[in-house]
Amino acid sequence: MMDNSKFTITVIKVGGAVVEDPAQLSILLDSFVKVEGPKVLVHGGGRSATKLAAQLGIESRMVGGRRITDAETLKVVTMVYAGLVNKNIVAQLQARGVNALGLTGADLNLFRAHRRPVTQEGIDFGFVGDVDSADGPRLLQLLHSGVTPVIAPLTHDGQGNLLNTNADTMAQTVATALSTVTALPTLTFCFELPGVLRDPADPSTLIPRMTEADFQAFVADGTIAGGMIPKLENAFTALRAGVSAVRITSIHHLQGGTLITL
Repeated sequence: MMDNSKFTITVIKVGGAVVEDPAQLSILLDSFVKVEGPKVLVHGGGRSATKLAAQLGIESRMVGGRRITDAETLKVVTMVYAGLVNKNIVAQLQARGVNALGLTGADLNLFRAHRRPVTQEGIDFGFVGDVDSADGPRLLQLLHSGVTPVIAPLTHDGQGNLLNTNADTMAQTVATALSTVTALPTLTFCFELPGVLRDPADPSTLIPRMTEADFQAFVADGTIAGGMIPKLENAFTALRAGVSAVRITSIHHLQGGTLITL
C-alpha cells in the first residue's frame, strides 16, 4: 500500500481554447504524458459547445463570462463536454500509453453540487452548479489503481440533475479534495499563454511569481481583469486549503509560468 502522505499528485486544468485546437491539444498531451507520477486532467470546452449550439439553432447567452444553461443548452454541453471533448482526450491519451478514464462529476458520485441561486440582479443561470463536495478518497483509489482520470466540467445534485460547472473551480476542487488524503497535490492551470501577463499581448511581460497581495493590487489597477480573476481566486482557494503548489502556465512549459503563493 502506498504511503498517502508521500503520494505526490499533479492536477492539470486545460482550457477550451487548447482542447479545441488539435495542434495545441497534441502539444499539451505530450507535455502531460511526461509529468511523472499520478495525475488528473480537468478540461473545458466552451467554444465547442457554443459552436454546436449555434448549429442546432440554440442561442448561447453569457453573463460575466459564465454560460446561462437552460435545459436545451444543458443537453449541448453534456454532449460536448462529456462526449466529444472528453472522449477525444481519452483516446489520444490511450494512444500515448496513458490508461485514461473519462468522467463527469456524476460518475462514481465524484462531485456533488447545488444549482446556483438567482442573483440579486435577477439573473438565473439555469442548470449551473456550484460545487459542494468532491470525493478525494475515491479519486485517490483510482490513482492507486493506475488510472488517470480525465474530468469533464459537469457535476450533479444527487436528485438526477446534471449541472454545468466551471472547469477552473472543478480543478481547484479536485486538488483540494486530494489535499485531505495526501499531503502533496499540486495544481496547474494550463492555457495558450505563458502565464499571467501584465500585457496579454506581450509574452515578455510575464509575472513569474504572484502573492495574494500582488493579485489584489493588480485587480485594483486593472492589470488583471476578466476571466483571469476567477482563475486566480481558485488558485488562492486551493493554496489556503492545503494544495502544495499552484502554477498558471502554457502548454509548452508545465513547470514554468507564474507561481502562485500566499
